[in-house]
Amino acid sequence: MPVFVTETTKFLSEWFENPIFQLITGAIITVLAVYIIKRLVQSFFRRTDFLEERKEQTLESMINSIVRYTATFGFIIYTLMVFGAPVTQVLAGAGILGVVLGLGAQSIIRDMLSGVFLLYEKQLHKGDFVSVNNTFNGTVEDIGLRFLKIREWSGKLLTISNGEIKTIQNYNIEKMRVIENVTTSFYEDPKKVFATLEVACRRMNNELDTYLKRNPAGESIEPFQVYGMTSLNNDFRGYQYTVIGLVDDQVYWTAAKRVRQILAETLYEHQIEMAEQHIEIKSAPGRQPE
Repeated sequence: MPVFVTETTKFLSEWFENPIFQLITGAIITVLAVYIIKRLVQSFFRRTDFLEERKEQTLESMINSIVRYTATFGFIIYTLMVFGAPVTQVLAGAGILGVVLGLGAQSIIRDMLSGVFLLYEKQLHKGDFVSVNNTFNGTVEDIGLRFLKIREWSGKLLTISNGEIKTIQNYNIEKMRVIENVTTSFYEDPKKVFATLEVACRRMNNELDTYLKRNPAGESIEPFQVYGMTSLNNDFRGYQYTVIGLVDDQVYWTAAKRVRQILAETLYEHQIEMAEQHIEIKSAPGRQPE
């Protein structure tokens, strides 16, 4: 019996010292640790409300990204230690710096720093509709330490390196101004057009009152109104008028669609003639038009 116990103990000791077993154990512990931390972070933000929901989702996404990268880096160090590599000397040595830079660490560090600044400077939040570099448009789905993921209206998911982001146009920073331009025929009386647009604005303020941005006292900051005539000859077609209104950022797109609908219906009801596109065709030199 003692011999059996001794052999078993020896076998287990050798198995525990086996690098493959240690790697499998380390991988399992790493995965479980990441899963538990993510669940704790998710539970924490669900139970608290000291931040706006979009800001909480953004912070949660960034924390999860940091946890994943930290766990990956930690597992790599652990693997080196299992196989007996002099980790301390390697990390302290100058040789590792050249290897890291050779593997493109500069771009990685740039992406990570850019991701931190995106969060710190509150340039965008999860769920915001943004335009990146005047090229990519969509809703922010994930803000990672290295990448920003944007879902286009078509459903396509774009992944952009944080370091490649130069400009961001955010349509969800507390408020948005609806700006709609109307171009009428030169033959329409400006007084009649102004009066018709005022009718449309009164209808907007009545039907879209809940969309308007309000101050702490509950008063609308900038109700729908006729801004004025913004062009005497818009694209050589007619007079241009502009209607504006300040709305809450989360309902901007819905408010803008309803404003266009109300404008179209009101202009039609009052028989306001809109400008039409005129195309001038010139004949070739020396030829008479048929």
